[in-house]
Amino acid sequence: MEVTVQWIRTSWTKRSRGGEAAARRNAVPVGFRLPPMVPAVAHVVRVRESDGFDAVDGQEDLRSVDVQLRERDGRLRVLPRIQPLFAIPPRPRRPPAVRLVPGQWVRWQLNYRFSSAAGVRGWSYWLDTFNIAYGPVEADVFLSPPTLLIDERGPVR
Repeated sequence: MEVTVQWIRTSWTKRSRGGEAAARRNAVPVGFRLPPMVPAVAHVVRVRESDGFDAVDGQEDLRSVDVQLRERDGRLRVLPRIQPLFAIPPRPRRPPAVRLVPGQWVRWQLNYRFSSAAGVRGWSYWLDTFNIAYGPVEADVFLSPPTLLIDERGPVR
C-alpha cells in the first residue's frame, strides 16, 4: 500500500482567539511540502501558540496517526478517528469514510475545544488537518487543491 500521510495539528488557547495572534493562527498553511520519508511513516507538523505558531515538523510511525487506513479492491478507505470523546463539538453524525483510487488525495479537517479539569486553566483548542494521498506523489502534492475536501469543523465557542 503506497500511502502518504501528513498530519498538521494546530493548538492554541483563548489568548489567540482574536487580534494579531488569531491572524497568525489563521495564516497556518493547510499543507506543507513533504520531506524525504521512508514507508510507513507520516509527516507530522505541530503548530503551537506557545511557539508563536511556527511549524515544527517531524516524522512518526503511521500507526500513531489517528486515522483508519484500509486498502481493498484497489481503493484506500480513509476515516480519521475521534479520540477525545469528551471534546467539543459533539459529532453524533460523522461523514462516511472516503475511498480513494490511486492518484487521489483527501484533506480532512476536524477541530476540538477542551476545558481543563475543574475549569482551572481555561479552554484550549486543536485543529487537525489530515492530508492523505494514495499512490506515488511529488513532495509538493499537499500544496495544491485536494481531490476531496472533508470539512468536519464545528462551532467551538
